[in-house]
Amino acid sequence: SVGRFEPTEYFAYFTIQTAMINIVVMIAGGIMALRLERDTRLYTAIRASVFSYAIVTGVVYNLLLRDIPNDDGYVGPVWPNESLHVWIPIYIALDWLLTPGRVRIAWTTLWLAVSYPLAWVGVTMLRGAATGWYPYPFLEPDGPNGVMGVVTYVVAIAAFIIVLAALAVVINRVHTRGVRGVSQGRRKTGPIPVVPSDLR
Repeated sequence: SVGRFEPTEYFAYFTIQTAMINIVVMIAGGIMALRLERDTRLYTAIRASVFSYAIVTGVVYNLLLRDIPNDDGYVGPVWPNESLHVWIPIYIALDWLLTPGRVRIAWTTLWLAVSYPLAWVGVTMLRGAATGWYPYPFLEPDGPNGVMGVVTYVVAIAAFIIVLAALAVVINRVHTRGVRGVSQGRRKTGPIPVVPSDLR
């Protein structure tokens, strides 16, 4: 039927999954703010990853998916779509740009950032091969761009995520210049000077 709600499809969208990740990350951040002097390195790296997902969500939607109707012709309310694909990405981006953590994160954050999207693509393509349903038109092997088109989009988006994660690391390192972050626990001492070995 037109406009039917399919939970197994709805929650398969990258946008929906990353929106739920945003909620978990924000709640975890609030709890940690009450318990710790500084965020942990892992949490800060996850925030950097979330930053890259938010930008990708906004860019991909507005460049490739805006105004494309659903297969069943359903047109939903405008404000949830705009919130998920425009305003929330803007908020997440500003949150990182203004407060990129007080703990220095490593360049290995890039691999953390790209691991979830690649896993999502793998599961999505396997599911699509079995059911014939793909959440986004550019992932359809039988679409106008064919298999090579899918590969091109996936590689390009993965590269974009890595670039964004690298940007997040740079912003974090500029913000924490002169301070070596702690990984966990409360600290009552002031900033710790950086030694050359910390800059690797």
